[in-house]
Amino acid sequence: MTDTENLNVITSRRLLVTGGAGFIGANFVRHWCGQYPGDRLIILDALTYAGNLQNLEGLDAVRFVQGDICDRSLVDTLLREEAIDTLVHFAAESHVDRSILGPAAFVQTNVVGTFTLLEAFRDYWNNQQQPSHYRFHHVSTDEVYGSLSPSDPAFSETTAYAPNSPYSASKAGSDHLVRAYHHTYGLPTLITNCSNNYGPYHFPEKLIPLMCINILLGKPLPIYGDGQNVRDWLYVEDHCSALDVVIHKGTPGQTYNIGGNNEVKNIDLVQALCDLMNEMAPDLPVRPSHQLITFVKDRPGHDRHYAINATKIKTELGWMPAQTWQTGLRRTVEWYLSHRDWWQPLLSKEHSFYQQIDSVSTALESSCVELTNQSRRKI
Repeated sequence: MTDTENLNVITSRRLLVTGGAGFIGANFVRHWCGQYPGDRLIILDALTYAGNLQNLEGLDAVRFVQGDICDRSLVDTLLREEAIDTLVHFAAESHVDRSILGPAAFVQTNVVGTFTLLEAFRDYWNNQQQPSHYRFHHVSTDEVYGSLSPSDPAFSETTAYAPNSPYSASKAGSDHLVRAYHHTYGLPTLITNCSNNYGPYHFPEKLIPLMCINILLGKPLPIYGDGQNVRDWLYVEDHCSALDVVIHKGTPGQTYNIGGNNEVKNIDLVQALCDLMNEMAPDLPVRPSHQLITFVKDRPGHDRHYAINATKIKTELGWMPAQTWQTGLRRTVEWYLSHRDWWQPLLSKEHSFYQQIDSVSTALESSCVELTNQSRRKI
């Protein structure tokens, strides 16, 4: 029986989802519970600043375990006790600005954590006589490919890795480990590299939720540099449907790029958000909200352009995104307008993400000044 035929006769799965209380992880859990109510899901999350149990409200059929993916004993216990056959790995430090200020946490979680999971899953898989339907799915990013110039083709699965930040370098390292474990040990791994996600439950330090909330609060809308940086935007529910397809149909050892076919300049994205907020939110403290746009000093090593070539997943697995960036953005604004009870508690002192963002921006500004002064002293 082939791997594909074997997958077709599986009646249910038992998933360990790392980082399942985070933005993409929680959306994936919600997607999977809706599509496969008979499956068993165990969520392992350390509940660091971006993890939030509110993201999982209403999902009574899942088991939540607070813990660290670097805790080998805990991972071993969960794999064995829950008879896991599918590990979906979202857990990661992911904010570029934070990685510039404190790269150690990114190496620990993204590299050492992924290594720990791979070792645990390999031992467990071997002890189970290497079942062909088991899967280790590693969720990664397009940032591992570096930055594109205007004449470069979009990132494909064969694009050479060229990470430019501690964050993307740590994710590149974890990708290489996952690939090596398939080629060295035969572990049934899958890797997906996605473009920028957005949608419900997005922690408010990232661009789109930060802009939405700042508009509602009448705060400045900070845009790095000249705002001409281009990103491919992927609605998170589209991403989850792609992961579903890859887990069920993907070939072990393969990498699949997941993109939204939505390349947009940062300034155009923020302008569109302002337009939507002006239309949909009648009680804005500053109207029109466009006047809140503020250009700030660019961050070090800011990649100029990302673009995903998602031909492989389309031709081989039949997946395409359902949302354009305009339809996805409208859905996202609607969600933030109707879920103030989710994001307003994040403004409290114990979360104080605005203070965190301010401190990050200040520290980055100081770092830029110090680097400039060092260069001048050398000259």
